[in-house]
Amino acid sequence: MANLIRSADDFGRAVRERRRALGLTQEELAARCGVGKRFIIELEGGKPTTQLGKAIIAANEVGIALGDLTKQSSSIAPRDAPPSAPSEEHDPLADLPRF
Repeated sequence: MANLIRSADDFGRAVRERRRALGLTQEELAARCGVGKRFIIELEGGKPTTQLGKAIIAANEVGIALGDLTKQSSSIAPRDAPPSAPSEEHDPLADLPRF
């Protein structure tokens, strides 16, 4: 069963764990998402007022797919599952510029 994200803390922790597993620094993830390092720090720290749109971009960048959270599906990988790098051919952000 997948771990559900129920709070900003859970979401930030999931992003941080995946970023680290992918070997990305906060600076690298920020650059890939077009945001500042401060945003990544606040997101990973569970700041509840983090902008949702940017948070979703960061989640997608580290391979976290958000789906219907009312169903217990595989849309959020278990924390012990190895992360997979985002695929350019299926990457919904492929058209966005990289900074």
